[in-house]
Amino acid sequence: MNKKLKLWELNRVTEEEFKSQKKFPITIVLDEIRSLTNVGSFFRTSDAFNVDKIYLCGITAKPPHREIQKTALGATETIEWEHRETTMEVVEELKAKGIVICSIEQTEETTLLQDVKNLPNEHYALVFGNEVNGVNQDVIDASDHIIEIPQYGTKHSLNVSVCAGIVMWEFAKRSL
Repeated sequence: MNKKLKLWELNRVTEEEFKSQKKFPITIVLDEIRSLTNVGSFFRTSDAFNVDKIYLCGITAKPPHREIQKTALGATETIEWEHRETTMEVVEELKAKGIVICSIEQTEETTLLQDVKNLPNEHYALVFGNEVNGVNQDVIDASDHIIEIPQYGTKHSLNVSVCAGIVMWEFAKRSL
């Protein structure tokens, strides 16, 4: 029999240990995310994948907020975050630090998600866009790579927080 583990049997790091451990070279940038539950999901997934930091840009809501907390489950206390007025401000700052900007979007020319394994080992900022309009065009224009998740059904998009989990895992496993 393969026994399901209880929460206390998972041997997770403490909040203090998590805050002090070396983070994976991944930064998350939220470009005008409107859903508070999506924002909370980004925090929780970022904690799971040991990301460096989250930037909340434009209309993206900031903690503390009950709806964010409901899905973040405390991750707003473990993940470093900052709010900025514009996404371009963050993109320009990160590029100046040598961080590679990857917008997650569908454009004329993209790198398919399964091919990110071929990208050099760098610090990457993953930009996720608004649930309706996606990543702003000026951010796409400033990006070093546009990453697309291949999809084989009748729909042409995923919920942004589902998309985040898929993409973050592909980048996190590069650090394992």
